[in-house]
Amino acid sequence: MALKYSRQREVIKENLMHREDHPTADMVYMDVRETFPNISLGTVYRNLQLLTDLGEIQKLNVGDGVDHFDAKTFPHYHFICSECGSVIDLQMDNIDTIKDIAGVNFDGQIAGHITYFYGVCGNCCKKTSGLQPGVSPV
Repeated sequence: MALKYSRQREVIKENLMHREDHPTADMVYMDVRETFPNISLGTVYRNLQLLTDLGEIQKLNVGDGVDHFDAKTFPHYHFICSECGSVIDLQMDNIDTIKDIAGVNFDGQIAGHITYFYGVCGNCCKKTSGLQPGVSPV
């Protein structure tokens, strides 16, 4: 059965495609309300889940108790700032070989991995201690 077109779902997806901040459902809801003032938070949640199930967006669980969403569905890595909580895409080479390393002492078959990097983002480094981003304080 073909999925019925929904302008609300399309606006939710477009909102995500133009963001780099990996928003929560509440953040998407606040933005989408500008176009659809009567949209419910439940409608936003249902459409985000549907888009996730369809593989058109991805849901991230970064450890803060709420789901974040990303329109980039290709394999890539994320950095989570322990100070401000921002979720940032990392520009780096693919580390898929980690599956081979993990599989050395594992008798099953590893299909993939999710890797998050944690620390303090460049903006927070500048604000809190004058540390230079990317430079170890040692």
